[in-house]
Amino acid sequence: MSDATGPHLQRRFGLLQATALNMSNMVGVGPFITIPLIMTAMGGPQALLGWLLAAVVCIPDSLVWSELGAALPGSGGSYIFLREGFGRARFGRLMAFLFIWQFIISGPLEIASGYIGFGQYLGYLWHGITPLQMKLVAAAVGVLNILLLFRRITFIGRLTVSLWVGMLFTVGAVIFTGAGHFNPAVAFDFPPGAFNLSFGFFIGLGSAMRVGIYDYLGYYDVCYIGDEVQHPSRTIPRSILISLLGVAFIYLLMNLSVIGIVSWREFVPADKFPNASFIVSIAMERIHGKTFASIFTLMILWTTFASVFALLLGYSRIPFAAAQDGYFFRVFGHLHEKKAFPDVSLVAIGLISIVACFLTLQTVIDALLTTRILIQFVGQIGAVMLLRRRGAISPYKMWLYPLPCFVALLGWLFVMLTAGKMILCFSFGALVAGLAAFFAWSFFTRRWPFATE
Repeated sequence: MSDATGPHLQRRFGLLQATALNMSNMVGVGPFITIPLIMTAMGGPQALLGWLLAAVVCIPDSLVWSELGAALPGSGGSYIFLREGFGRARFGRLMAFLFIWQFIISGPLEIASGYIGFGQYLGYLWHGITPLQMKLVAAAVGVLNILLLFRRITFIGRLTVSLWVGMLFTVGAVIFTGAGHFNPAVAFDFPPGAFNLSFGFFIGLGSAMRVGIYDYLGYYDVCYIGDEVQHPSRTIPRSILISLLGVAFIYLLMNLSVIGIVSWREFVPADKFPNASFIVSIAMERIHGKTFASIFTLMILWTTFASVFALLLGYSRIPFAAAQDGYFFRVFGHLHEKKAFPDVSLVAIGLISIVACFLTLQTVIDALLTTRILIQFVGQIGAVMLLRRRGAISPYKMWLYPLPCFVALLGWLFVMLTAGKMILCFSFGALVAGLAAFFAWSFFTRRWPFATE
């Protein structure tokens, strides 16, 4: 509905809906498709160390998000944090633009990873599916996601909670099965030299941490729809912390459940074992039989869709918010006249995600993380410290400041610097291209640093 001033965003997300949004995003397809990848990274169950260290990075980082989200609630999340933290007239304008620039790459890659995972798990039900058919299925899911999000936020809030309930039921089935059939000898079957602290060990640890962090991504999703959250100064920090701690516990139980039933030697390295694409379904089949595993796979597909739904919902608000403030192309600031949602931004992010479905899953995960680290995650640490230095007051303040900032910073830099050369070149190339685009855009629009005043 619109009023005299035109359509506007409505505050409909309370703590329940916000937590459901975050957790649906976080769980999604991640733990179902990444167990083989994380075990392959270090060649055995010692890779769980990378998953645990990923939590050590994300927990202090969640405190950064919580403080910024409570202080600066609004649609756009990181865009607003960087703009205000570095000063919107000059360097904040540069950082906000660079965030949107890298987001146009990394956001669709994250959504596409869910579409790819959907196609992989469909392979358990669709015997003989070809790699091309998997990619086409992934693209079709992307189209459906766009169509479902062409709705009012009131409808979306109810749908988010229902998808979240399905997700909890799915992971609960995995944990319950693992608790009854867990075999420690299978789960902790370490290979010789598993913990030799060699150069290769740390490279593998960095790879495992990237996969682990990918699994955690989304604990901050509510920050992207801050204009649609009730009592944001309380709801945003609470939903972030509840989501991250809850999902960390769920992930620990899920990982142990699967590797305690199916030996890691049966799916490592992942590219040599076709069943690695749907390893959780294989675990369910081993305990409960083919019929139950088939039904369970449908539940995984439901959970996967809940994740990509939450992602596209939150991410479509970012270019919209930037464009409305004059920090991105004006067309992205268009709001649907009748249903009051950012339609152009939604379609653009959705279509780019569909194109990204035709990349490999490992490439998607590595590229989306390394592309984000410097501008978004490291940049936000700088933003919160600058805001504190200027005396900005937030309704929520992180514990033990500034220790969480330094822990998160060291973790993000380690994850980035242990990536492969091609991925690093891609990430730095995207950053350089963004800088060139910013200065060209500023020159033609006569804005800082080319302002006439």
